[in-house]
Amino acid sequence: MPTPPRSPRPRTAPQRPPRPPAPRGKPRGKPRWVVRTVTTLSVVVLAAAGIGHAVMSGLDEDIARVDPFRDMKNRPEAGHGMNILLVGTDGRERIGARERERYRLGGAPCHCTDTVMIVHISADRDRASVISLPRDSYAVTPPHTDRVSGERHEGHPLKLNAAYAEGGPRLTVRTVEKMTRVKIDHYLEVDFTSFMRTVDVVGGVEICTGRPLKDGRTGLDLPAGRHTLKGGQALQYVRSRHVDGASDLSRMRRQQHFMAALVDRVTSSGVLLNPMRFRDVTRAVLGSVRADEGFGTDELLDLGRAMRNFSPSSSEFATVPIADMKYAVKGVGSTLKWDADQSERVFDALRRDEPLSAHRTPDAALRVPVDPRRVRVQVENGTRTTGLGRRVDAALAATGFDTTRAPVNAADQGVRRTVVAYDPRWDRSAKSLAAALPGSELRAVKGQGAVLRVIAGADFEKVRKVRAQDPERGEFGVVRGDEVGCS
Repeated sequence: MPTPPRSPRPRTAPQRPPRPPAPRGKPRGKPRWVVRTVTTLSVVVLAAAGIGHAVMSGLDEDIARVDPFRDMKNRPEAGHGMNILLVGTDGRERIGARERERYRLGGAPCHCTDTVMIVHISADRDRASVISLPRDSYAVTPPHTDRVSGERHEGHPLKLNAAYAEGGPRLTVRTVEKMTRVKIDHYLEVDFTSFMRTVDVVGGVEICTGRPLKDGRTGLDLPAGRHTLKGGQALQYVRSRHVDGASDLSRMRRQQHFMAALVDRVTSSGVLLNPMRFRDVTRAVLGSVRADEGFGTDELLDLGRAMRNFSPSSSEFATVPIADMKYAVKGVGSTLKWDADQSERVFDALRRDEPLSAHRTPDAALRVPVDPRRVRVQVENGTRTTGLGRRVDAALAATGFDTTRAPVNAADQGVRRTVVAYDPRWDRSAKSLAAALPGSELRAVKGQGAVLRVIAGADFEKVRKVRAQDPERGEFGVVRGDEVGCS
């Protein structure tokens, strides 16, 4: 039976006092967020449980409003589906001094953005595509008025995250639309407080890391393995930029892992079926959100009713393709310049309401921490089966490992279980190799050096196809929410 139309109701949400203006120029600090995207999607999923206005009543009043679309002209043509621009700020006014010190949140916030994402909800409401736009992306603003000085500016180059400091939400939206030619339907802005409260209210989020993660600047210190992160520690996880040499790109991959894990947590837990927990989650999210006037309870419920089957496999994540990682711009510094052709295909897919995963090469390979091409392997035949060494060597080479192509016979010809012998200094390479040999035994040998040894045993059946966790998947580097594993 169709749902009867609702009578229009006025928006009566109280306006919050405006935040202090940010200084003009490059934003300071290194804040980071990620749950903005997934908490928005989570509220949608929770609404899909059939919980209606009885629980949602009054939540609109928790949302501070902003008008990023005022007087905007010459906007891109609307496509199919819904596009939400999510930005994260470093707001922390309601986080206590002890927590600020514990999680290295620094002093006064600069009220600037450090992450920008486009979340596309498909027209049939059964898919969400999330595109990360790196904060240091090279951008050129449209003509605008400086929100601090009131001075009129022509378009000029800057880093994408500086648009908010100079022109607030409106300039951020206009700059993103200019760069992507994707029309933004809704705007959401969330701070540190919302992130931490949301993670806590769902009981924490489980993540898996295949190697230790440590960042002295944020205080992140996670050993390899599985961890359930609560709000503060989760914030450290998604903010950290100095755990490896990949900086922002590596951080965005961890954010995608976290987002998928949070979707899984929400959709597989009792949150969906518990009205009170549902209310607590939505209040935790919306209590620190700023949104456009058109995005409220009714929109969440309408989407939720359509997304009853939402799950991690319904979500897909990608980062806009980069052509130049160190594109120098006078007066701006080192920026990330997008790949014009590939990024246009990404945004064209959004405009057409097509899944990004349709543009990638199908691949059932297991993700491993080290690219097989970087793993040097010597194969030994540990049995009396003639030709087994050559067969194993050829199969490993076919899946990408750097084999010697000169297998030898092992000293022990009675090996039952295949062994991967490795120097402990190359343990991540060893795990990648062992993943390609189901059932194999890892054996640490101090002083063996960089070349790993595979001693083929009588149990050998086949080599499993593997590939690095973070290769380009097809054109756009797309990964679905149900594909993320240890980072």
